[in-house]
Amino acid sequence: MIPKIIRTGYSCLDLIYYFTAGPDEVRCWTVRIGTKAPQAAGVIHTDFEKGFICAEVMKYVDLMELGSEGACKSEGKYRQQGKEYVVDDGDIILFRFNVSKGK
Repeated sequence: MIPKIIRTGYSCLDLIYYFTAGPDEVRCWTVRIGTKAPQAAGVIHTDFEKGFICAEVMKYVDLMELGSEGACKSEGKYRQQGKEYVVDDGDIILFRFNVSKGK
């Protein structure tokens, strides 16, 4: 019952979610439908948006089907996306960024 309520609420509010993953944790982040990669990165930290270089993206469905990040890469399902990439529901994203200190 609760998952149905959550899905309905996200849908009514035009929200989607994407994941970030590291060796120690997986996080889920919420953004509006139509959010571009730099703005999605900014949800994590403003420096991610300011210094955005690219987003390395794989789909959750592909990861479940193929079983690993390495398998997704070898099948061409792991892609680098630029500033115009619109985040899809369930994307798994690694953001590349660089912020230099100003004087």
